[in-house]
Amino acid sequence: MNDPVYSNKVRAGRRRTYFFDVRKTKGDDYFVTLTESTRRSDDSGFNRHKIFLYKEDFNRFLEALEDSINHIKTDLMPDYDYAEFDKKHEEWDKQNELDEQNDSSDSAKSNIDSEDDMSW
Repeated sequence: MNDPVYSNKVRAGRRRTYFFDVRKTKGDDYFVTLTESTRRSDDSGFNRHKIFLYKEDFNRFLEALEDSINHIKTDLMPDYDYAEFDKKHEEWDKQNELDEQNDSSDSAKSNIDSEDDMSW
């Protein structure tokens, strides 16, 4: 499948990540793939589940999603503090960014070191 023209990633805890990817068809049209990726319990990889969302369904999909979420927030769990995890998610994102930067710089240094050791 073709590479995404736009991508958005939502980390949801340690074991689950959601990907929202905009892709282009051969006919110059666009669609969205929603992917849930969860780490397997034995840490041997990931399970992935995809939904393909096409333009003719955007409005109805969004309306149904908003309606379902609002039903939970207003009718089923109106007293729950839905902002409870916002700060934790912000801290998690900051820590992951730092970890990725450290991994990236370690990887770059490792690549430089290995390139120095390579004889052509």
